[in-house]
Amino acid sequence: MKYPSVYLVGPKATGEVLSVAYAGAGQHQDAGAKMVHAAPETSSKIVSKSISKDGGITTYRGLVRVDEGAYGCKSHVQCDALILDETSESRTLPYMEVGERDAQIGHEATVSKIADEQLFYLQSRGLSQEQAMSMVVNGFIEPVTRTLPMEYAVEWSRLIELQMEGSVG
Repeated sequence: MKYPSVYLVGPKATGEVLSVAYAGAGQHQDAGAKMVHAAPETSSKIVSKSISKDGGITTYRGLVRVDEGAYGCKSHVQCDALILDETSESRTLPYMEVGERDAQIGHEATVSKIADEQLFYLQSRGLSQEQAMSMVVNGFIEPVTRTLPMEYAVEWSRLIELQMEGSVG
């Protein structure tokens, strides 16, 4: 379980949490974040990406709280899940506690599967099925990858490739 917490206690403070979870066979990855807006005009963003394969389960669990007196707050939560097979699962458990009427709080969640048409298209361009699936997964997490320094992004892409090895068959 990974659940970082950010407390925005000064006026106009900002907080951001980027999270990626991968669940393979026999794994349940429970990830999320807590943002507490305790001061006026604070803003926050939570981006959570999850990938499930081989029966793995991912859960996003998050809390955005705006305390009374913390006027003018803004928060956006984005949860995206990618399921790679028929036996894997994704769960989303967002919680919002809003103590001020003018708070602007948004939450969006998407759950996707890799479409056979996507794999077919990439394979028709000369990629193996494994390479095609790896490319789709890398595209899915690209919004997080692009925030990393180059040396970490390269290692991150390699880690995804290693996790995807043998994922088709």
